[in-house]
Amino acid sequence: MASSNRHGKKGSAVKMTRMFSSLPPPPPIDLSEGGAGKSKKKRRGVSLLMRFDRTGATEVVGCDKSTIIKRASVSAKDLRTAFSHSSKIIAREKAIVLNLEVIKAIVTAEEVLLLEPLRPEVLTLSERLKQHFPQRKCLAQASANVQSSLDDPEDEEDSESELPFEIQVLEIALEVVCSFVDSNVTALETQAGSLLEELTKKVSNENLKQLRSLKTNLTYLLARVQKVRDEIEHFLDDKEDMADLCLTRKWIQNQHAEAASNSVVAPSNLQRLTSNKSSGMLTDEDDDGEDVEMLLEAYLIQLAGMRNKLLMMKEHIDDTEDYVKILQNSRRNGLIILLLMVNIANFAITAGTLVVNLFGMNIHIPLYSTPDVFGYFVWGVAALCIVLFMVTLGYTKRKKLLDF
Repeated sequence: MASSNRHGKKGSAVKMTRMFSSLPPPPPIDLSEGGAGKSKKKRRGVSLLMRFDRTGATEVVGCDKSTIIKRASVSAKDLRTAFSHSSKIIAREKAIVLNLEVIKAIVTAEEVLLLEPLRPEVLTLSERLKQHFPQRKCLAQASANVQSSLDDPEDEEDSESELPFEIQVLEIALEVVCSFVDSNVTALETQAGSLLEELTKKVSNENLKQLRSLKTNLTYLLARVQKVRDEIEHFLDDKEDMADLCLTRKWIQNQHAEAASNSVVAPSNLQRLTSNKSSGMLTDEDDDGEDVEMLLEAYLIQLAGMRNKLLMMKEHIDDTEDYVKILQNSRRNGLIILLLMVNIANFAITAGTLVVNLFGMNIHIPLYSTPDVFGYFVWGVAALCIVLFMVTLGYTKRKKLLDF
């Protein structure tokens, strides 16, 4: 449905995107520039990266931070953000700095520089880029197409509209990140299900250690999902920041400005051309903003679903912990009741032992001369112990000290 809406709204923007894609590819990274005089201290900052341009050409090179800064027109602070561990999306005049989970990239209107290209997730992103942007040769008449497009802005063709290069790269990166996070959520959910089921049957130190590790991983994953979600919400809440993501539109506006300043036309034609370009740019800017908004909202919904899964998992873990605590408290209460009954029985037996000890003293009394008195005495002491036990137990039950 999104593609059909863009097809109905875009005309000149599609033609400009075609014009942009027909330009010669950006030159490869020249490592010899300023590299001969580098000291060994400078060479220590060399990082491995993968370059992928809009024509599908790829190369893996190692270059220092100064080369990356000059190539992508970003600042050193932006580059530090790209190498940090916190998820961040930064839109600059000529580049977008992406730091989404394990995806660290610098995207321009012509190419994308992937940092840490040997990581499995980054390799997945590069494969998706190769599938989405098959390598193609640039047209020989690229400059002629550019000139004709700039001279005749009202000439439009009905063709299928597509997003600019940088927005497509952003979409693929978000797709890879969401797939990576979703796989982690699924694995954590499977681990939690088996562990919690085992924990309800048997509580052991090993299970409690695994539960503690599971809660730590859950909290960490929830924070990561929330960070990416906050970054997307930030752009959705600010139209200007969302419009800054459209680098191709900025490049087209600069090309129009240069063409208008270099061309010599009549004043009336210049005024009409300027008004047409201004209205067309405003329309394209609104259309690009709506496309980016639809794209970000789609992945925001996915991240919200993953966040809800993690929150439900957290609630399930909390409920299981409460159940285990209740079960342990019930068992502890049973042990306390058993211990109390044993103490009551010990009290009754101690009372009988006292009577036996009194009659066991080396003092002669006439009772010792009574025939068959031993059996009556033993049964009498046993009856005394039973009576004391029943009386004490009845007292504790009447005072509601025991509940059984």
